Amino acid sequence: MKKHIKKIMGMGLACMLFLGVPFQASAAEVTGTLSTETSGEDGAADGADNSSDAAANPDSGADSSTPDAGAAADNPAAANDKADDNVVIKESDKPYLALGADLSEDQKNTVLSLMGIDPAQLGNYDVVTVSNSEEHQYLDAYIPSSQIGSKSWSSVVIVKKEKGNGINISTKNISYCTVGMYKNALVTAGIEDADIIVAGPKNISGTAALVGVFKAYQEMTGKELPQENVDTALNELVLTGQLESSTGADAESVEGLVAYLKQQIAENGLTDDDSIRKAIDEAADKFDVTLTEDQKAQLLELLKKIGDLDLDVDSLVNQAKSIYDKIENLGADGIFDKIGSFFSNLFSSIADFFKNLFS
Repeated sequence: MKKHIKKIMGMGLACMLFLGVPFQASAAEVTGTLSTETSGEDGAADGADNSSDAAANPDSGADSSTPDAGAAADNPAAANDKADDNVVIKESDKPYLALGADLSEDQKNTVLSLMGIDPAQLGNYDVVTVSNSEEHQYLDAYIPSSQIGSKSWSSVVIVKKEKGNGINISTKNISYCTVGMYKNALVTAGIEDADIIVAGPKNISGTAALVGVFKAYQEMTGKELPQENVDTALNELVLTGQLESSTGADAESVEGLVAYLKQQIAENGLTDDDSIRKAIDEAADKFDVTLTEDQKAQLLELLKKIGDLDLDVDSLVNQAKSIYDKIENLGADGIFDKIGSFFSNLFSSIADFFKNLFS
């Protein structure tokens, strides 16, 4: 009977998710996953020092005279992120800061000002620093070391909020990672109900900023994030960025696809390769994202890792819903035509389920 009830609840959540019906689900007592981040994706690093790298990749953050011209071209969605939550964090909120260890005094003042913090009042805040070696520790598995660079500049301020607040993020001088990329990874990391500002002293990719988020979050909550969760979330952030850069689809569609697939894995317990591949194909069709076989294989491996983690299904559903809402607001009619056909199939499945249950 518990199995039937769980299936009914899953169907109900799916209905509310796509219809946009507000709902309050009880939070499962489950350990979340965690992500770490670098400041560079696919050739864009936070603090790369190599001047030749800077010329080839203006988002690298290298110390050249004009390192930032055109940096946002790495991911146009990050340059004018419509998903930005316009977060404002006050000293009275008792936030935690994670500052890049290699910021000069002027750069630190720039970052603090972008976060709305008076540099003269920094002593009133709880502050940790993130070193370049920590960025390499978490990111070398997914990004070439030369792209991570030798400087740690990404900085974050985070404050824990009341239950139901969700994750709200604003970015300043982040030219590659989008708000949606951060949110998806943070949910995988098990972080809930927090307001966050990610900032750089100049245009940087922002991939490494997750290292700061997790370090500050652990200091703030006193809870250590499991290594496997950190690894999986970082894998997700990097792969999502690569898909946004290479598929030609808009950022919201790619982020919606990833959120949808995570939801399917968590709700339906998909574990075998065939069922996951089928879910990937269905999601690619629903969100109008054209994937190569190699990209599908990378998603398959990521989703298998996610399947091994205990994720809070409620958080996944709410995050997926927020992305769907943004896609709808941006006028992605084609996607929702296909989601409409999903509905007819869903209601048919529900009817068949109850017919078989009570017959």
